[in-house]
Order: sequence, then C-alpha cells, then structure tokens
Amino acid sequence: MTTTKQLKNTDFGVDQDSGGEPAPSTVREEGGCTFGAARAATELGLKRNEFDLAVYLGAVRVRSGPDGLPRTDREEIERLRAQDGFPEALRERVRTVGTAEGAQLLGISPVRFARLARAGCLTPVAFYLNRYRAVVWVYLAQELEALASRSPELLVGNSPAWMRGRLDAGADLRPRNWRSRRIERLLALTDDPWVRAAIVAQGLDPVQLAEVVDDPYERAHFARVRPEAVFGRRGSTAGREAMERLMPADDPDEILWRRISLITELDAAREARPAPRPGEGPVDAVLAGPAASVPPPPVPDGADAPGEPAVPGPGLAGSGLEPGKPGPEAPGPGVRPVGHARHGSPPGLLARLRGRAARGLGLRRPRHGALPRAVRPGGRRRAGGRAGAYAGRDGGPGSGGRPGQDGAGCSG
Repeated sequence: MTTTKQLKNTDFGVDQDSGGEPAPSTVREEGGCTFGAARAATELGLKRNEFDLAVYLGAVRVRSGPDGLPRTDREEIERLRAQDGFPEALRERVRTVGTAEGAQLLGISPVRFARLARAGCLTPVAFYLNRYRAVVWVYLAQELEALASRSPELLVGNSPAWMRGRLDAGADLRPRNWRSRRIERLLALTDDPWVRAAIVAQGLDPVQLAEVVDDPYERAHFARVRPEAVFGRRGSTAGREAMERLMPADDPDEILWRRISLITELDAAREARPAPRPGEGPVDAVLAGPAASVPPPPVPDGADAPGEPAVPGPGLAGSGLEPGKPGPEAPGPGVRPVGHARHGSPPGLLARLRGRAARGLGLRRPRHGALPRAVRPGGRRRAGGRAGAYAGRDGGPGSGGRPGQDGAGCSG
C-alpha cells in the first residue's frame, strides 16, 4: 500500500504531498534517454525535495519534455555522477538548516542567529509552515559556513551600529531577501519574455501591478504563464496563501525597483509578441464549445450574404411578399437584427440581453391567465394585517379588499 508523507518543499517553500508519487519510467527520445523527477532523484541519490532544490539552484539542468514537463537527460545524470565526492558533495550543496541547527553550526545562540537573519546578513532559500501555520525560514548550510569565514566579527562581541539601527527600527529583511533570490533564480531558468515578465510581476501587489500594466489581458496572461513550481507540483492551500502574502514587495525602495524591472521585461515581451486576446488562438475555440466549429449554412444562389440587408427579388415564393409591393423596412448597413446570433456561433449571453432590451428589459412576464401589465388595474400594496388585506394605489376609501371584491372579501 502506498503511503503519503508530507515533505517540506525547499524549492518554493510550501508544504506538499509528494512522498507517494510513483517513479515514472524512463522515456527514450531521439536525443537519448530522459528521466522524470522521481527517477532522476533516485539516480542521483537525492530525496525529492532535495532534487527540486538542486534544480532551483541550478545544480541540475533540466529541459522540457514532449509532454511539457521538465525532464533530465541521461548525459546530465552521468555528468553529476562523475564529479568528485558524489553523492555527498551534491547532498551538501542542497542541505538546508533552520534557526536552531544554523545557530549550532555557527556556534552562536538562536537569538543572535535570528538577529543576523532579520538584519539581512543571511538570506533564506525557502520557507515552510509548521503545525501552527507559522512561517519557518530555512537557509543553505554552505552559505552559513561562508558567512562565518567572511565576517567572523558578526558572530562575537557587540553587534555593529548599523545592525542595531536596523533592528531597533523593527526591520526584518528575510522576506525581502527571499523574494529577491526567488525572482533571480526563476529568471535564470527561463528565456521566454512573457514568463520573465510574469515572474517579475509577482513582486508587486494587484494595485501596483495595475498601475504598471494597464492592459487586463496582459495581466491575465501573467497568471497563466507564471511558474508555480519547477516540476508543476502545487502546494497546500495554506502554503499558497502564505506565498501570496510574502511575494509582494512592501518597502518603497523595493516597490520602485520592481516596477522598473517589470517595465523593462514588459517592453521586451511586447516586442517579441503581443499577449493573446479573446478570439485568438485555439483556447477560444475550446471555450466557445463544439457549436463554434460548425461552418455556417451554405448560401443559395441569388441570396444575400449573412449580415447584409435583404432585398426583395424574384424568388419570393412562400415569403408572404407580393411582387411589386415594398417589403418591410430593412435595417441600415452594419445593423444586425436584435436578438439573433451571428451565423456559425451559438446565441450567447450578449445576444439574449440585446433581445431583452428590445422587448423591454426589467418588465415582468405576466402570470398565466393574468392581464398584461399595461391593462392591469393600478398597482397594489399591502396595507398590513394578518388577513392580508390590500389597498389600492390611490388609498381611497373602500379599497381595502382585493380587486373585484368588496370590503368583506365576498363576491360583488
């Protein structure tokens, strides 16, 4: 029986259920054999979350397969296996630690470690949510060791003045450093201009994004093409909510930088190709349904083309028009009959609304057996009382009964 355990996705920082995924078989293509994510992780001696982090950091190169999912070539697997210290060296490259383990690695207290991280001396590589749904940042062990070698003065003695000033002001640069790192890494994994613009757009909230990108179709295209995970694995709802909360910039300097970066990427994307619009591409044909692919009915010889005003001609048999007499007034050029859909497409909501507008939008349909509203007596309003008495519109005397009845409710 296959069991599923919850792993920390150190790639994008959300909890994911991935332990029970079956390893896909090797696919042989024209260029050689390729491996899926689970099989490639097994070949490299890595856990699935470690393999995702290796792809995220660029330690393992992948390419898009025929099914659209990233795959790893056999040559890439052999290159990594031939490196010195395999697989321990690769595992050490993707090893992550939390606050407690990181403080132990640096030989400092967890409080000092947290102060270094909030001041911006340490950059988180990912985050996950604990049982209380609180954000827990994780760091690369190699980067902590590099900090100890580069700046040993930060680990002993009093904190520098600039660090104390940041911390006294309540600064916490962990989300900002994580955002910058994530955007830079995702940009390094793609060359598509619209995907690059969508990645940069994640650093702005909806209000800021609408100010920079005023075209709603381009913003909708961002939502379709932006990557969510290297191998397409979606996280839990709580993890996605935390990602949406942490991704937008909140500092004025960072917001300005993200806006300038988005303008640059958007200009490059517009020069490459425009964003798709409604009615373009195969997506709209799928959304329109099977009726959209039905060709229009053939036009008989001598008949007018669809959409043009009809002109009485010799073929009027059975049409109710007599030769020599003018027919009904035809609509002007460019005017279609209201309430009818165009040939080749099903009657949509817009056509139905136009038909209702022509018939009088907002008028109630008369009940079965009731008089039309135009000839119905004056409106009624409830006068109150448990018996449900009614009063006429004028509210005059003797109008307390129902229409057609006297005040006692008997037949007249």
